[in-house]
Amino acid sequence: MDEQGWVTEEVNPATAAIDTLSARQIVELINAEDAKVAPAVARELDAIAAAVEAIVERLGRGGRLIYVGAGTSGRLGILDAAECPPTFNTPPGQVVALIAGGPEAVTRAVEEAEDDEGRGRADVAALDAGPDDVVVGISASGHTPYVLGALAEARARGAFTIALTCNRPSPLGRMADLEIAPVVGPEAIAGSTRMKAGTAQKMVLNMLSTASMVLLGKTYGNLMVDVVATNAKLRARAVRIVAQATGLGWEEARALLERCGGEARTAIVASLAGVSPEEARRRLARTGGRVRQALTSSPTQRGWGEGVRVLGIDGGGTKTTVLLADGEGRILGRGYAGPSNYHAIGLAAAGEALLRGIRAAFADAGEAPRP
Repeated sequence: MDEQGWVTEEVNPATAAIDTLSARQIVELINAEDAKVAPAVARELDAIAAAVEAIVERLGRGGRLIYVGAGTSGRLGILDAAECPPTFNTPPGQVVALIAGGPEAVTRAVEEAEDDEGRGRADVAALDAGPDDVVVGISASGHTPYVLGALAEARARGAFTIALTCNRPSPLGRMADLEIAPVVGPEAIAGSTRMKAGTAQKMVLNMLSTASMVLLGKTYGNLMVDVVATNAKLRARAVRIVAQATGLGWEEARALLERCGGEARTAIVASLAGVSPEEARRRLARTGGRVRQALTSSPTQRGWGEGVRVLGIDGGGTKTTVLLADGEGRILGRGYAGPSNYHAIGLAAAGEALLRGIRAAFADAGEAPRP
């Protein structure tokens, strides 16, 4: 380490002669250094998981996730906060970020601002941070005065504090309630923490926000069912999500999404539970927006729930019989088709027979086929 104890400022012996190399050799060296980032982050997974649990608890009771940083670290916090509303439909102000130097520092370096510890305190105080909030101080070195001031103010106000740094030990790590310190070693260009340290911080921030939103019910499986469709790409994504979750065709999914006011999670529950958009919204309200729980949520639920359909299929070498029942076991429709023993007629023919029988059962019940 250097005289200040900052591994992020050390000279990397592996790249000491980088200015004598070809373009290919330079990028090979940088790539080799970048390969050290993921293992460093992996060593911090227990701490990252503990941080996620703290974030979920506080967001669940109406608190906020607040990122604080300077330079590259501050911009990474702003990036993560800015992506939460379109990706997870987070309410305004739930995930926010502070950067030393204010908005101007997002696009232009304001290096001296990171030395202002008082400004860090004042910025956190202006947000009125409190016990329901989580404040994440992001600093590659763990020594940045602005971030130290911000975390000190957050602690004094009862907020849960997290240090995200690439040095251990550090003043920031010692101050925080929880320390996440992926130590990635010296940079390819000495002190240029926008490189490995920045990559490690970005990976951790991705984990903090994404895992928290998953646990808060913002996904169904790995589908971002709370996506805000504000442009053509996102509108197409919303249709794709509904189609993937329900098994509907593209046009069917698009039409259903329109009937549900563009709300992907409402469309998914309406389709899979066989209920109206209004009932889907009521179910989602009862389950805090969690799609999986909403699929089995009903105020008068018995058996498998209102709107559930169950198929029973007897497929043999001479014929196929299909029964369609509701969640209480009442037979709603019957369908028949030819043989579906794939040993005798092959998989393709068997599949076609099964589909004919299923469609016939739905038609007998007076319903359109659905998952």
